[in-house]
Amino acid sequence: MFKSGPYRLQLPDSDLTYFEDFLTIEESNYYFDVLKTHVPWQQDNIKVFGKVYAQPRLTALYANNSMPYSYSNITMHPHKFSKELLVIKERVEKFSKIEFTTCLLNLYRDGNDSNGWHSDNEKELGINPVIASVTLGQERFFHLRNKEDKKLKRKILLQHGSLLLMKGVTQQHWQHQIAKTAKPISERINLTFRVIK
Repeated sequence: MFKSGPYRLQLPDSDLTYFEDFLTIEESNYYFDVLKTHVPWQQDNIKVFGKVYAQPRLTALYANNSMPYSYSNITMHPHKFSKELLVIKERVEKFSKIEFTTCLLNLYRDGNDSNGWHSDNEKELGINPVIASVTLGQERFFHLRNKEDKKLKRKILLQHGSLLLMKGVTQQHWQHQIAKTAKPISERINLTFRVIK
């Protein structure tokens, strides 16, 4: 089914698999347009080193339950999954063999929008969470760095219609980010499926 991949990233203490053409170009274009238009995007304030800033991206939370999700002093309450998100969710579940409860969506409007170094290790996610990340729109580099050895880094270009699956002890040993870029780029929507305990 996949023209190129899936392939495993060879990094210690991790379980990362990349599916380059998880969705077709037509599917990816369709879902990007629908989500960009119909998702109730919001911009929360985030506290960094005691200072409050507008989060450098827009977000939305969807779930099949009413469980809130908290990170960086932000608590989000979910909307009910749309039919489009359910279709993508079911396809992700087919390949991951995991039933996800929740999807955190990010809209990166341009190169100034970003996501700083972090691990997806909030208590609601439990031990060794599985995170499935679908990219729609502008491709962006996904940076990884080892928590113990900050010099141990890797980056992968997340393409339109791709899926990155993070499993096992990855969140215990690695941080990731979407860095700012001065290049003139267009919008990217990122769907991160997860299980809220």
